[in-house]
Amino acid sequence: MRAKKRQARGLFITLEGVEGSGKSTQIRHLAEGLTHAGYRVLQTREPGGTSTAESIRQILLTASPHEPVTPQAEALLILAARCQHVTHVIRPALERSMIVLCDRFSDSTFAYQGFGRDMDLTWLQAANEVATDGLAPDLTLVLDLPVSVGLARRRADRGPLNRLDRETERFHRKVRRGFLALAAQEPRRMTIVNANRPAHEVQDELTEIVIGWVARQRHRPRRTR
Repeated sequence: MRAKKRQARGLFITLEGVEGSGKSTQIRHLAEGLTHAGYRVLQTREPGGTSTAESIRQILLTASPHEPVTPQAEALLILAARCQHVTHVIRPALERSMIVLCDRFSDSTFAYQGFGRDMDLTWLQAANEVATDGLAPDLTLVLDLPVSVGLARRRADRGPLNRLDRETERFHRKVRRGFLALAAQEPRRMTIVNANRPAHEVQDELTEIVIGWVARQRHRPRRTR
């Protein structure tokens, strides 16, 4: 695999986790907190973030059961959306020295398609390297909680379930194991946060982690990946 390019000047933070972990709520609070602290912030999500990527998101979440999306097609669609997202949104924001907060990124692909769908991780990592042109998060926060709790939250909080919501609990357990395995492999980048508690407690911990981490990065030279 080719060497990763030098990261752009901004800071790239991602939130990951199983369904119902509260990422979307927490990333909004983080964006508000960082903005209040005086940082320029871009909040975005995957799949999505551009008009093309959002169209791909709809295909992924609403595909007809009469034409099942194969694991390979699912992965390729996600990677196509990510390529658009990185090229047109994430990298330009980083080059403007912004803090980018993204709800899901590459680790979701490895957890869902690699661990959940049993796809080859080496292939996924190589394809992701092409899609991202070597861009990787600086900090990843994994919101972790039991799958049964997350799925119960998701079903209570939302209307119609999407295609991923309807996956089996066994599938979601494999995804959770994937996130935990990835975090164990990259402990310097990935931090596990207990999401099985009141949202305000999770918010307080995330804010403390991120605000402190961002302040430290602003006072040290950027590293070469």
